[in-house]
Amino acid sequence: MELNESKLIKNEITLRRMAITKEVTETRRSLVRWLALAMGIINPGESRLSAVEVFDALIYFHFTSKKNPTVNEIAEYINVNWEPINEKTLRYHLLQLSKANIVEHSKGKYSLIYPLGEEYDEIKWLDYYFKVQIEPIKESISNILLELKTKI
Repeated sequence: MELNESKLIKNEITLRRMAITKEVTETRRSLVRWLALAMGIINPGESRLSAVEVFDALIYFHFTSKKNPTVNEIAEYINVNWEPINEKTLRYHLLQLSKANIVEHSKGKYSLIYPLGEEYDEIKWLDYYFKVQIEPIKESISNILLELKTKI
């Protein structure tokens, strides 16, 4: 029986175990780029920084300002701290982060997806991200392994 594998894929996540060097910790830009690489938001060698810029803005608003920003607030942050960004490009990256289950949009504002009551805690956000992303994959693989034992 031939399976159409692409129809079986609900979503993909990329996580990279990366070294933390002195150069990585020297600037905010290098820290955010490292984080975007580790979380699979960008790929190694990617020269376009707009995805990193958008992710940086979301991290800033979420964990430093403790608020959920609008598109205009995100654009303003990027224009001041990086370089001007086209609104279409900004919305594209927000959509990609949404598809990756990192960001959600509600009432004109964007936020990192977080556990209820722990909105602005970066460690609890990361724990929740891993739980939401990895646990369903682990459960599916476990079920298949159990089923595999019955197919002798």
